[in-house]
Amino acid sequence: MMRKSNPFRTGTTGKFRLFLIMMLMVSLGAGFSSCTSQKKAAKKKAAQELAEKKAKAKSDLLAIINDDGRMTLEEKEFKLAAVKRMGIDDSEINDLISQAEEILGRERAALERKKEEERLQREKEAKERELREGGQYRQINNSLDAVAGAGDVASANMKIREALAAFANEDVPVLILISREGEIKDYDRPTTIRKYLEFIKDQKKSPNKVLNAVIDSNGKITELELIKK
Repeated sequence: MMRKSNPFRTGTTGKFRLFLIMMLMVSLGAGFSSCTSQKKAAKKKAAQELAEKKAKAKSDLLAIINDDGRMTLEEKEFKLAAVKRMGIDDSEINDLISQAEEILGRERAALERKKEEERLQREKEAKERELREGGQYRQINNSLDAVAGAGDVASANMKIREALAAFANEDVPVLILISREGEIKDYDRPTTIRKYLEFIKDQKKSPNKVLNAVIDSNGKITELELIKK
């Protein structure tokens, strides 16, 4: 004998299943919506952070480019390095980086030139001090005396060549001080070191001694001031 189905029981089960399916769909939809919102928020945050990085990079680069001397070279190099580490791929930023690099390159070159000039100046001052040691330009005075005291013309000419090695060239001016009152100095007629050496060779005496000498960056004498012994 066949069992009759219960319509009430079947209807209730179907409704319950339908309810579960609808709840599942709602849950999935909510999850998808939440995931989409999170991605949008993350994307917006990343875009905001990038905009802030660009603004900071641009500000620092312009500070380097437009600096009026308030920042040191080291400070500007630090700022430029920090911008480069950001790794921003932007044409405007890249152009500003190039400008900043060119400016700092010129500043580094100028600083190196200044250091070299200072080094040469120190060497020049050291050579001048060295010349003054041991009796006020003893080496130059000895050279002049050697020319005047040479036994013959050949020896005198050799001593002249040796003496000229200390000078920048044969036309270095030689000033012979005649008198002085305070800051006012009176000199004999100017001559050159070659002419003066030839003069003391012919006179066979050296009547003057070195009062002062100007030295160039190569350690050569460019001006000689003499005074009567």
